[in-house]
Amino acid sequence: MKKIIFTLFTVASFSTQALAASTPSHDPHIVAPFSGLCSKSVTIKPENPSNYYAGTEGLKGDALKTKLNKIISKNVTKLPYTSSEFDVWDALAITDQDPDNSNNVILMYTGRSQLITFSSSGNNDPDAWNREHSYPKSNGGFNDRSASGYTDIHHLRPTDASINSERGNLEFDNGGSATSESPEAGNKITSTTFEPRDAVKGDIARMMFYMATRYEGDDISTPDLELVTSVTNNGTAMGNICTLLNWNILDPVDDFESLRNDKIQKIQGNRNPYVDNPDWADEIFAKDCQ
Repeated sequence: MKKIIFTLFTVASFSTQALAASTPSHDPHIVAPFSGLCSKSVTIKPENPSNYYAGTEGLKGDALKTKLNKIISKNVTKLPYTSSEFDVWDALAITDQDPDNSNNVILMYTGRSQLITFSSSGNNDPDAWNREHSYPKSNGGFNDRSASGYTDIHHLRPTDASINSERGNLEFDNGGSATSESPEAGNKITSTTFEPRDAVKGDIARMMFYMATRYEGDDISTPDLELVTSVTNNGTAMGNICTLLNWNILDPVDDFESLRNDKIQKIQGNRNPYVDNPDWADEIFAKDCQ
C-alpha cells in the first residue's frame, strides 16, 4: 500500500512472519489452496472479553439489543474511506490479512489469497480486490462517505472487483445458479438474491446482525437498519433474516473471524457482539423470522 503509517501500524499491532508469496491459481476466480481457511475450525468464544459486554447479563430480546447498541456505539473511530493517511484500504489489509502470507489478503467471496498491492486503488483490473459493503450502501441509505456505515470495517471486506460488481446490491438468501464470475467458489445468484460460498455464510450473517444492532438511526447519514424476511422492496432493511439465522448456525465462528474482530477493535474501537456470542442472534432476531 501507499503509506508509512500502514507499515508501522502493522508491525506494532499485528506482527506476522512474512512468508513466500503463494502461487496464483490458473483461473483467478478459483479458490486458492492456502492452508486452513477453506475448512472451518470452530473456536470456543469468550462470552465477555475484557468485560466488554458488562451490563448485558440477564437481558433478552429488544432490551439486549438496545444495550448492545450502546456498547458498540461508544468510542468508535470513523476511518476515512480513501486518504493519504490511514484509511479503509489500510485497515482491510490488516483485518483480512492471510495468516499464511502477510503480503496478501483473503478475498471473501472466493477465499483467494491475493497480494495487498493488487487492489482497485488506482487499478482497474477486474481481478484486483476492492472494498465490498456487505450491507449494500445503496440499499441501506448510507451512500455517503460521511456516513458511519459507509466506512464501518465490520461489514467491509476485500473481494474480487468483478464478483463485487456481479453481486451488486442483491440481498442474501439461498438458491440460484452459479455466478458467472465465481462458479467454482460456490456462490449463487438469482435476479434478486445472492448466496455466498458455504465457508463465509456465517461471517456474512453475523455482519448483518452487527449492522442491524449498531445502526438505530442515531448516526449521521446512516438510517435505522433492520433485517426482514423479504428480499425486495425493503427500503433500507435487508433480507432474508430467516436464512441469515440459519447461516449463523451452519457456519460457526472460526479463528480467522475471531482474530478479525480483535483487530477491528484495535483499529475502530468496537466489537461485533455476534462473533463473540453467536447465540445472541437467535435471542434478538428470531422474532423477526415469521
